[in-house]
This record gives sequence, C-alpha cells and structure tokens, in this order.
Amino acid sequence: MLEHHHGHSPGGHGHGAHGHGGHGHGGHGHSHAPKSFGRAFAIGISLNIIYVVLEAIFGVITGSLALLADAGHNLSDVLGLVLAWGAIWLAAKPPGGIRTYGFKRAPILASLANAIILIVAVGAISWEAIGRFRTPEPIETGIVIWVALAGVLVNGFTAWLFASGRKSDINIRGAYLHMAADAAVTVGVIIAALVIGWTGWDWIDPAVSLVIGAVILVGTWSLLRDSVRLAMDAVPAGIDIEQVRRHMENTDGVEEVHDLHIWALSTTETALTAHIVCAESHNRNLLSTLPDELHHTFEIGHTTLQIETSETAEKCRLRSSDVV
Repeated sequence: MLEHHHGHSPGGHGHGAHGHGGHGHGGHGHSHAPKSFGRAFAIGISLNIIYVVLEAIFGVITGSLALLADAGHNLSDVLGLVLAWGAIWLAAKPPGGIRTYGFKRAPILASLANAIILIVAVGAISWEAIGRFRTPEPIETGIVIWVALAGVLVNGFTAWLFASGRKSDINIRGAYLHMAADAAVTVGVIIAALVIGWTGWDWIDPAVSLVIGAVILVGTWSLLRDSVRLAMDAVPAGIDIEQVRRHMENTDGVEEVHDLHIWALSTTETALTAHIVCAESHNRNLLSTLPDELHHTFEIGHTTLQIETSETAEKCRLRSSDVV
C-alpha cells in the first residue's frame, strides 16, 4: 500500500489505486498511556494490594462479609490494573514479523478479561451474601468503619490518578470507573456498619454485599459491551459511520464510497478502509487530503483508500453493501 501523498500505481482486487495515511494519530482521542500512566498504575496497584490485605484481615477478624466482599472485588481490580498495565506495555512494542500491527489489540483483550473477572467476582459475592442471609453473624462495626474509611481514601486517590485519561482509552476509563465505584461502594460499607451499630440488624451486612454486587455489575456491563464491540471489529463508540460516509461522499471529486470499514486498531487508535469512486484527475488530490480530513474531523488515524473510476467500480466484487 502506498503512502497517501503518493497516489499512483494500480492495485487492490485488480483495479484502482491505494493510498495510506494518518499514521500514529487518532483513535478515540490519541493517548500516550504507556508514558503518562506508568507511575499511576504502579502507585495504584501498590496501594490497592496493601489495602486488600488490610481489608481481608479485618474482614475475618470482624466477621464482616461486606469487608470480605469488597476485599475480593479490590483484588480483582488489582488483577485488572496489572492486566491493563501489561497490555499497554505490549501495545507500545513495535510491529514485526507476523504481527504487522504489533500488540495493539492487547489492551482490548485486557479490557475484556477484566470485565469477565469482575462478573465472576459479582457471582461469588452474591452467592456468599445469600448464604449469610440464612445465617447472619454479628460484626464489629467500629473496626469495619475505620478500615472502610481507609478504602475510600485509597480508591478515591487511585481513581484520581487515572481521571485525566478516562476519555481517551477504554483501559484507563475502566481503571478510573472501577476505582471511583469502589470508593462509592466502600462508603456503602460504612453506612451499613453505622446502621448495624444503631439498630443491631445484622442482615444489613449481606444486603449491602448484594448492593455492592449490583453496583459492580452495572459498572462492568459498559466495560464488557465496549470491549466486545472493539474485539469484534465493530465501529468504535463515538464514531457515526454514516456521518463519516456522508463526509467522504461530499468531498469534492468523490462520486461514490463503498466497501467502507471502520474499526479499532487498539483502544486509542482507529482505522478506516474504503473504495472511493472518482474521476482520474482527482486521484492524487484525494489521497493527499482525505486521510488528513478524516483524522482531524473524526480522529481516524489509519486510513487506507482504494481509488476507482466508474468503469472499474462496476467490476468491483466488494461494491455491494452485503459483501465483506
């Protein structure tokens, strides 16, 4: 495939010409996560490991299922942060050999794995909570409150570390949302302990555990949905394919756009391929300008265009919208 500034040479399906442009930019708002969030991941993982150990110890001492449930969830978050950090490191490695895109898909797979881990954690929390309803146990509310307060600080600070990147990368957004949700959930643990201390209703503890599970499930659903969407090469969220098509078709010299595909190369980069039907006199100009327009307007950073005349378009087997 030719660089977009050199629109010459026939090719692709036996007709037309190729243009490739917009390297290294775009996606869902280009992010330099491997450089700017390495320290955030290191600090967040370290703090949460310390807190998980603290929470598990006091959960056993006090008999609080809410604390144990939150410890289990925080442990899954630690695993999720490790997966996300490792995937971002892999994604930064250069392409080579059979991996012509490098490991750019690693963050997508990490996000999907993280969502699955959280769903399993919800199942475990709910199962234990239902069992505790049948055999409620008293808890030491004072210790629970102090441990949970520490959790609010740890999770809130960790969420803040990822706040600046939450709009540009599903991995960073996942880390941010889970840490922010954990802070809110831990506030729920504190409220449960206060209510139990005031009323003596031990069933409040497993009830809060079920609420924790529901909150995690709601937060995980969007992560699972978006991860599956990217893994299945669907058009990334935030990009309207029909709007992109109209923009391309309204470009001077373009007569028709077909075989249009938009998908995520990674969690921060978007790719587009399309066949453009135009008069031969517009070939070079379109290959030079259209990729840059798509980059600046839609943040699509990897554009590959195949130029066709009206005659060659008639013979293109990919012209029909139901052919891939």
